[in-house]
Amino acid sequence: QVQLMESGGGSVQVGGGLRLSCVASGNIRPINAMGWYRQAPGKRREPVAAMTNYGNTKYSESVEGRFTISRDNAENAVYLQMNSLEVDDTAVYYCNLLQEGSNYWGRGTLVTVSS
Repeated sequence: QVQLMESGGGSVQVGGGLRLSCVASGNIRPINAMGWYRQAPGKRREPVAAMTNYGNTKYSESVEGRFTISRDNAENAVYLQMNSLEVDDTAVYYCNLLQEGSNYWGRGTLVTVSS
């Protein structure tokens, strides 16, 4: 049993920033990857950023240089600092945990970026 809970979404103007947080609970394995996906209206869910337990990170090209992912293994938490937000960043952001070949998802937190 794994549960993920996101927080930190909200409304912001273009150029602003937000910090998303996610805490995982339950049967969390030591070897895993945590990260963020997003789904904009009318679009497919897409990966945003991910980070392994040992510190390797990946970013989508659309956010690299603007977003920073970090995590706290002791707390099973992952964070996403989003800066220089653009209208196209508007989406529901979902926390993701990948372990032992299985994906787990939070319920999402809405980020709305307006011009």
